[in-house]
Amino acid sequence: MAILLHLETATTNCSVSISKDDDILVLKENNATSYSHSEQLHVFIKEALKEASLSFLDLDAISISKGPGSYTGLRIGVSAAKGLCFSLDLPLISVPTLQSMAHQVDLKPGELVIPVLDARRMEVYSCVYGSDYKEVRETRAEIVNEESFADYVSNTKVYVVGSGAEKCRGVLQHPNFIFNESVVPSAKEMASIAFHKYISKQFEDVAYFEPYYLKDFVLQQKKKKN
Repeated sequence: MAILLHLETATTNCSVSISKDDDILVLKENNATSYSHSEQLHVFIKEALKEASLSFLDLDAISISKGPGSYTGLRIGVSAAKGLCFSLDLPLISVPTLQSMAHQVDLKPGELVIPVLDARRMEVYSCVYGSDYKEVRETRAEIVNEESFADYVSNTKVYVVGSGAEKCRGVLQHPNFIFNESVVPSAKEMASIAFHKYISKQFEDVAYFEPYYLKDFVLQQKKKKN
């Protein structure tokens, strides 16, 4: 039996869960309109442990959503996970953010899911997964146009889910595309992925692990007043 703590901070959804093996014991999350991870993350961790009648010493590993996503959100989540791993001497497991999103869609054989996170303008972070939730196409930052994902939609349903689905809806016209912008990354779906990594000992180097930003961070400077 493994008790795992899962942290998801890649988007505005501040999400924490605890699982026993791959069964969720507690889920705490708040998808606010703005990022509140610095205020809520550690509170949610403590509340989740209390609700599960567990302590930090009962944990066997920490899993973190690795990105892509918000630069600041990912930094907060990874810093918290690494701090806990160092202090408790626990292994660190990373879960691709888009993969956990894909697990929110119940797929029939042959169907595909494309999680898309909104980036700047018409750009999204995306990855294509098959009905076994394994990658069919790698994660990319790409500008959405009429030809996007055309190689995957001819003969099967393709679910386009996440915060980038709305901008995709206005461009992708094939009837096999099914859009759902309400899907957000959540610590709930991290449990099964993290547990399989735990039993196969797919751990990260705590000292050197960095989030998967996919793109360089761009600091927006305020315009000077005349």
